[in-house]
Amino acid sequence: MCHMKNDLFSTVGENPPEPRDDDEAHRLAPLADRMRPVSLDEVVGQEELLGPQGPLRLLLEGDSLPSLLLWGPPGCGKTTVARLVANHTQARFLEYSAVAVGTKELKMVMAEASKLKRATGTRTILFLDEIHRFNKAQQDALLPWVERGDVTLIGATTENPSFEINSALISRTRLFVLTQLSPQAIAVLLKRALIDPRGLDGTLSLTEEALAMLAEICEGDARAALGLLESSAAAVAAGFAAGQNGQALEAGDLAELIRTRAARYDKGGDEHFNIISALHKSLRNSDVQAALYWLTRMLEGGEDPLYIVRRLVRFASEDVGLADPDALRRTLAARDAVHFLGMPEGALALAQAVVYLALSPKSNALYKAYGKTSREVAKGHNPPVPMHLRNAPTRLMKGLGYGKGYIYAHDTDDGIGQMSCLPDSLKGTDYFQPGARGFETELAARMEQIREWHTRRQARDRKTNTTQEPDTGDKE
Repeated sequence: MCHMKNDLFSTVGENPPEPRDDDEAHRLAPLADRMRPVSLDEVVGQEELLGPQGPLRLLLEGDSLPSLLLWGPPGCGKTTVARLVANHTQARFLEYSAVAVGTKELKMVMAEASKLKRATGTRTILFLDEIHRFNKAQQDALLPWVERGDVTLIGATTENPSFEINSALISRTRLFVLTQLSPQAIAVLLKRALIDPRGLDGTLSLTEEALAMLAEICEGDARAALGLLESSAAAVAAGFAAGQNGQALEAGDLAELIRTRAARYDKGGDEHFNIISALHKSLRNSDVQAALYWLTRMLEGGEDPLYIVRRLVRFASEDVGLADPDALRRTLAARDAVHFLGMPEGALALAQAVVYLALSPKSNALYKAYGKTSREVAKGHNPPVPMHLRNAPTRLMKGLGYGKGYIYAHDTDDGIGQMSCLPDSLKGTDYFQPGARGFETELAARMEQIREWHTRRQARDRKTNTTQEPDTGDKE
């Protein structure tokens, strides 16, 4: 079995540093690296993929591995899975980070792998961490080698492959989605690290409450959980916290040690879109508590408040609409407050807008109406403006019939002219249909009154076989 693991910050052709004694290297490695599983049976979580009959486990154990893409949140086990390949295959294993390696270096590696395969039959597995950091051209450079089978690619990414990975590369790999680890899975890893000789070897213990708190606060990130555990152990050993001489570290002391940890929020990545989607859907479902929570997650994670308020303004028209016309004014007022106050003071104005939107009556009638008219226009057959609606500023235009038959609504008794304002081919089409909530019920009543007025006038005109004069209204 031939395995090679390149330093993530080295390039092909450089002389590697002098190797360290294995025991010393192990002792100096971070706790997360020391506790990395060395077999599939040690892996915690991802049971659907790595359980006894899991598809990914069967591939790893079969020594006939296709190119893979591993997509999942930080600390869910992507690198662990890739490195376990080295223990379950006869192939040469190379590891790089897309942050630290360029196209030129990778082409050299893949050319060497191609020669090695032809000369000796040895296969090469190339693990490329953070593959989403490669641009389109860099990803394209991988295609020929992957397609010919010169290398087996394992790409790991925290970002949605649909947006960050070329479709051609996706089509040549098998995608496996790894999920965020549960607090229960994290707790298993923490307990193992506390007693395992590779880990803390019994030098620290936690109360059950402290263990549960640590497992929860790391947000499914095993690497972060073990890092927090390691820093807590160092603080206890240095006398900065209780927990020495066999005394278990209490939850309160642990909270004090890790109180500065920020909530996970990647404002430029997939989590950004997940949380803004959660905010929008919580507002739509009138869940004020959830809406406030997701708003706070975004603001405390450093999101641009003007991005949030733009989404709220959109929501006011798209999902509240005319059920509460004041919603749009409120969100624009929140925008002005954020501009005027800045952050963090402006956060309360956003919270005020979010609560108002969540508790407003909802209607997407305006959104649907605009969608209908947009599709109508997109058909490409756009009839001309009716002659009576055209302006006639010149004698020539009047002579051509521009404005003929137009009824000035203010000159009628009811403020309505007996005329159609749609092209004849679209006459009678209903685009806006108000809902039955909030202010739109009043709009629906007004629309019905206008329809009834037109019906009465048409019936009267048919009966008397006369037409309405331009300067008269309904005398009924």
